[in-house]
Amino acid sequence: MQAITRLVTHGRKELAKVIVGQSELIDGTLIALLCGGHALIEGVPGLGKTLSVKVLARALNVTFQRVQCTSDLMPADLLGTNILNLQTGTFSLHRGPMFTDLLLVDEVNRMPPRTQASLLESMEERQVTIDGTRHSLSPLFTVLATQNPVEFEGTYPLPEAQLDRFLLKIKIGYPSATEELEILQKHNSQLPVSTDALEITPIDQETLQQAQGELRDLRLEPSLLGYISEIARRTRNWPSVSLGASPRAAISLMLVAKALAALADRDYVIPDDVKAAVLPAMRHRIVLRPEAELEGLDTDRVLTDVLAAVEVPK
Repeated sequence: MQAITRLVTHGRKELAKVIVGQSELIDGTLIALLCGGHALIEGVPGLGKTLSVKVLARALNVTFQRVQCTSDLMPADLLGTNILNLQTGTFSLHRGPMFTDLLLVDEVNRMPPRTQASLLESMEERQVTIDGTRHSLSPLFTVLATQNPVEFEGTYPLPEAQLDRFLLKIKIGYPSATEELEILQKHNSQLPVSTDALEITPIDQETLQQAQGELRDLRLEPSLLGYISEIARRTRNWPSVSLGASPRAAISLMLVAKALAALADRDYVIPDDVKAAVLPAMRHRIVLRPEAELEGLDTDRVLTDVLAAVEVPK
């Protein structure tokens, strides 16, 4: 647990230099990196989503690339392309932003479906195929994608297969009155706007890989595995759900529960960790029936009801 504790303490400390509040965002991105998964961050503009990811990359000493999504973004803009060298008559690969440790995909629902599909292989297998040749990505390759929940014009909703690739979906809201006042005070004292001007202390590169290894060794009782399985299976038969959680969703629920235990400085998982993991790990993986949406239900409410109906192991 030493590497996990060191990583989480360092990440929270460095992000707190810049980000006020937003504990769900900070802990959610750390969970995604600990689990070796990807995160979808949903919130209105101006809440610090992009800034948080930039600072996190510097704090964890990993390579970072950013893609600003538009409706004319092509797969080659992400993957790269083979370019002909006229002097030698050979092709050489010009690597796209996908070849990095931490990839920020800003406003992911603005990229067209064809480009969205180019993310599927990289997110699942950490490799890309360019002109029939497979290229391996970094073993730490992580996608942190952002989307705005209120704009629908010029957007392309992510299909279920794409959403299922994300380990968790983080929803963030406006800061409290106290936090907003602190933000104003920081900017009034001329906080540097550029992330390059911020004094962020990087951690050694091996810490993240060691922390990922420690997470796998966390203790999870067989009764909790049954609890996780029952939650996933119950969503598939729930009256207001047309598409329930997949086995991949159950695996994600298990990993996020482990990460939450680690963030609480425990080397074992308790039922409360599983309960806390249900919404971020599953809210983007189930599809409600049209009549349920007409009644004003959303996935968070339905998952809360499902959780209440499953017996907690003792």
